[in-house]
Formats: sequence, C-alpha cells, structure tokens
Amino acid sequence: MHVEMTTEIYILALAFFLQVIQLMLYGVVANLQVGKAYSMGARDEPKTLSGVAGRLQRALNNHFEALILFAIAVGLVTALDASNTVTELCAHAYLVARILYVPAYAQGLNPWRSVIWSAGFFATIAMVVIAVF
Repeated sequence: MHVEMTTEIYILALAFFLQVIQLMLYGVVANLQVGKAYSMGARDEPKTLSGVAGRLQRALNNHFEALILFAIAVGLVTALDASNTVTELCAHAYLVARILYVPAYAQGLNPWRSVIWSAGFFATIAMVVIAVF
C-alpha cells in the first residue's frame, strides 16, 4: 500500500520536529535550573520547575497532548482520502499555532497563549469534521 505524501502528512512530520526542538529547549533550561548533578542522577527526589523552565515543561506536555489529536486528524484525512484546501489550511494553522504557543507560554503571555492554543485545537477539530462528514 502506497500513501501519498499529502500536505497534512508533511506538516505532521514538521510537528514532530517541533516537538523534538521543544524537548531540547526544555531540557537545556530545566537542566540549568536543577543543576548537572540532579539531571544526571537518579532523580529520586522530584523537583518542581519554576519560571520559564516550568512553563516550557508545561508547553512541551501540552504539545504531546495536542500532537496526538493532530496525528489522529491527519490519519483520518489521509485514510479517508479527504485532503483538500481546507484541511491543508487547517494543518498549517495547527503548526503555526503550535510554533507561536511555545514563546507565548514561555513568556507568560495571557490571554494570548490560550487564544493561540485555541486556534490549533479548533483547526484540528475542523480536519476531523471535514474528513468524517
């Protein structure tokens, strides 16, 4: 079975790389906060991250959650051969929103962080609605 590389699949791959970049960024900032000895140790005693490190951790976790939903949406669009201009625009909107979400969250930009999150979330929902209905 051959699956065509649709725009949605390509953007899913880019979202994967965004997640990798977020993980590395969070790792550097978190390690600076907790120190090398703790980072390389067994971490038997949990440490709560604060400030930018804590916000980057929460942004990373949020993208893990959002990425699952987006991957399902891309899978449905692909499996049901429902890719069109609107689903492509929704995929782009998701990725742009997720890229903007990281600095918005890290800088504590309220309510913009939530507005940006909503744009990506509703773009994902729209993809599923288009694919299924």
